[in-house]
Amino acid sequence: MLDYNQPIDRAKNPAASEAPQRKSAAGFSVLELANLLWRRKIAIASAALIGACLAVAAGKSLTPRYTATAQLYVDPRELQLVDRELTPRAQDVSGMSMLVESQARLITSNNVLLQVIQQAGLDKDPEFGGGDGQSIAVSLLGLIGLQPRAPSAAETKEVQLAALDALNKHITIRKTDKSFIVDIEVWSTDPAKAAMLANTLTNAYLTESRNSQALAARRATSELSGRLKELRERLRNAETALATYKAQNNFVGTQDSLISDQQLSSSNQRLSAARAATMDAQARLDQIEANKRTAADAGAIPEALQSPTIANLRAQYADARKRYAEQTAELGPRHPALRQTEKQVEDLKRTINEEIERFALSAKNDLTRARDYEASLNRALDVQKRQSVQLSQAAVRLRELEREADASRDVYQSFLKRSRETEEQETLNTSAARVIGEATLPQRRSFPPGMSLFAMIGFIFGALAAAFWFVAAEHLINGASAPEPNRRVRMPAPDVENPQVDAAPPPPALALVEKPVIARLQEADVIRTLGGILATGGGVDLTRVGWPTLRPGFPLTTLLNALRDMRAAMARRAGGKAMPVIALLGAGAATGRSVTALNFALAAARDGSRVLMIDADHQAHALSRKVKRPGKTEAGKLGWLSIGGNATREIKTVNGISVLPATETDAGKAADAIRKAIAQARAAGGYDLVILDGPAMPLSAAGRKLLDGVDALVAVLPTSLDINDGMEEILTALGAAQRKLVGVVLDELTPATQTRQRGKQYA
Repeated sequence: MLDYNQPIDRAKNPAASEAPQRKSAAGFSVLELANLLWRRKIAIASAALIGACLAVAAGKSLTPRYTATAQLYVDPRELQLVDRELTPRAQDVSGMSMLVESQARLITSNNVLLQVIQQAGLDKDPEFGGGDGQSIAVSLLGLIGLQPRAPSAAETKEVQLAALDALNKHITIRKTDKSFIVDIEVWSTDPAKAAMLANTLTNAYLTESRNSQALAARRATSELSGRLKELRERLRNAETALATYKAQNNFVGTQDSLISDQQLSSSNQRLSAARAATMDAQARLDQIEANKRTAADAGAIPEALQSPTIANLRAQYADARKRYAEQTAELGPRHPALRQTEKQVEDLKRTINEEIERFALSAKNDLTRARDYEASLNRALDVQKRQSVQLSQAAVRLRELEREADASRDVYQSFLKRSRETEEQETLNTSAARVIGEATLPQRRSFPPGMSLFAMIGFIFGALAAAFWFVAAEHLINGASAPEPNRRVRMPAPDVENPQVDAAPPPPALALVEKPVIARLQEADVIRTLGGILATGGGVDLTRVGWPTLRPGFPLTTLLNALRDMRAAMARRAGGKAMPVIALLGAGAATGRSVTALNFALAAARDGSRVLMIDADHQAHALSRKVKRPGKTEAGKLGWLSIGGNATREIKTVNGISVLPATETDAGKAADAIRKAIAQARAAGGYDLVILDGPAMPLSAAGRKLLDGVDALVAVLPTSLDINDGMEEILTALGAAQRKLVGVVLDELTPATQTRQRGKQYA
């Protein structure tokens, strides 16, 4: 079996046994790291203790802070004391959340904080930038009997702004998620001062909230009252003009609803219905004509579904098609019974089309009748419009005056009522915000944390710093002369004919050959289809060529994971090259290799790759014969890519894979044509992967030249043969190209000859 403990190299050289020792010497193992740290344990412990002492000393030097917390309940819905509030309320959750966040931001507004500064006297507090220098100057002037100069307004404003900035840094507002609770945290060096400032801030916010509501209501009342006199005069003029016009035109005490208006409304309704009927008839006719042009199924027309004649004909047509399909599978294309059935199918289809023509004629008649009816209604409506205009000229001006009077009355009443409401809202407090938790004297400091935590952090950082220092020093001392850990020195095989070569110095180190991936292609991974390309309605289907292919919709298996690992290894070998190329070589019959190559392409296409599959076996042509064999019922879609001339072009399949068949030339010309086709496909783009089925074993000079341009190789070994002998044969044929081997597929499928033998029937 294959040995994974050594690289794929058939040369036996003594340097290979020494490479592991050199590799281990170059690395820095976990055991060596542990030994190094153990040797330096006293120094590391000393550094950890020094770090702990320094951290405790730094913590002792910090000024302690005490944080007091007050809790507010900010309900955005507020109290509904009147029917219509001055400001609309948020109805959805997002709107309420935005209102709560806005109120939380209002707590730290300048208006609120300035009130806190004035009430608590923070402009004279040294913690908030208050007058240390001023108090000293006042004391010195008092000693000599002088009175200090009163500060100017600019100086007072500057001191307040400094205190405002300092107070802003001492406040933290936290909103609890999914609630209306707002926490107000204020810190200070004095715990009593922190609690006092938190409570003062909450009271100042509530006062500011009430004042802002009252101010908004007062401003709204003033604006509304200023408009009431003008609206009252406009309403009086509108009502006077309406009464005068009614008296002049004898509309007093009567209704101006004319009979012509009712008739006009009824005619409009009938015309709308007639237009809808015309559009319905036109749509029905268009649908029938469209179905006739596109040769769609007769069952797509609603009238056809309701027709028993069409239903009977379609049933007969389906039975005839079924008989035709059955006879096609059993009889030849010239059999009399098959021709008779085909004629019957055509007669039924023609009869159905004649019925559809009758539906179309009926739809045309309906459309003509609907258009005539619509035209007559249009003429009648025009006559009624002229009569209505003549009869209602006097009522036009009356309705205009009535509308003006009604609009003026509604606006005046609305302004009058709203003015009275806002006037009453000036004295009402509709805010639902309240204090649910006053700030208390904090018992513990909030900063800095406990000295035990400082000591623990300093101890850990001191130990880590010392450990990193010793490891870095050890690595710098010993790492200069160590070889690369991922390189392996390989000695060339001795030359028997020229012994002087052995005395030459060894070549430079070469990269270690990556271990190939082993995959097993078993019967459980595939499904066997019929031996022919069946009609799928969309072109060539590679899962219907008669070869065993991957099960459709099958979950990830060991085979699919192994094939994915092979493609990943190929991508690493390609080094980011666009459209890498991989070739599959096989021992034994060419059919097994072609089956494996097809399943490799299907697995890549299942993962979303665009695959170009090329038949590089100019002898067997197994893949080309399966895709291009005569007698298939579905023609493949030909692409632009060709090989060896336009006679052989790529075939696009329904599986997302394009197949480029082999050419009927010698090995050299076939290899050159394949290389040109790969270059054209890479230049044009459109593919993610190229898979070569072949070349055939044993390799010819043209085949070796073709493999020089591929990025990776996969060996296919049938288990019906000796896989070790097959692997030795492939490695011998590859020579130096064996470094491109990324995977080995063990073909455990039953050979085709045995399958046919087992399926024979004997008399």
